[in-house]
Amino acid sequence: MNKKLIIFENKELFNILDEINEIFEFKLEFCEKESELDKLNKENSSNFLVVTKKKISNLKNQVIIDKFPISINELVQSLNINFLKSKFIEQSKIDFGKYNLDLNSRILKQDKKELELTEKESSILVYLKNSDGAVKINQLQEKVWGYNSELETHTVETHIYRLRKKIIENFSDNQFILSDKNGYFLNEEKK
Repeated sequence: MNKKLIIFENKELFNILDEINEIFEFKLEFCEKESELDKLNKENSSNFLVVTKKKISNLKNQVIIDKFPISINELVQSLNINFLKSKFIEQSKIDFGKYNLDLNSRILKQDKKELELTEKESSILVYLKNSDGAVKINQLQEKVWGYNSELETHTVETHIYRLRKKIIENFSDNQFILSDKNGYFLNEEKK
């Protein structure tokens, strides 16, 4: 169990939830100092949720509950939905060194610059990221496009050429997607 539910400054709610915590799929904690919450922003945001009566600036994953009484069923449902949302959001972001890809919007970002990708372009980057070493053209044809690797086609080369061109034009980076005799691979160096 690595998920945490942190009740901020509401001891009564913490005590109530603590009595029934065996039904939860998360660890229950109480916190009364905002300074203790600062370290949470460094954690994986899908692993915690803070329940508070008022919004705390610069804190991810808050559920503001300011109307009482609230039924336990309604509270538990709200908590479960928020845990699912944060997990979905966290899983949709992929780190590529100096770039981040949001799989939901298919936007590649570097600082304040953004580049909208096609579904295939996103799939190429994700496949290259998850591969151990360079990836041959026929492997990309088979895994990303579902083509038989024996077909003669330049689809992969064309897509990678266009993707490289977009990255160069948008980010001035001609070293992100590289190739050698073994195939294509990503250069995921940090800034």
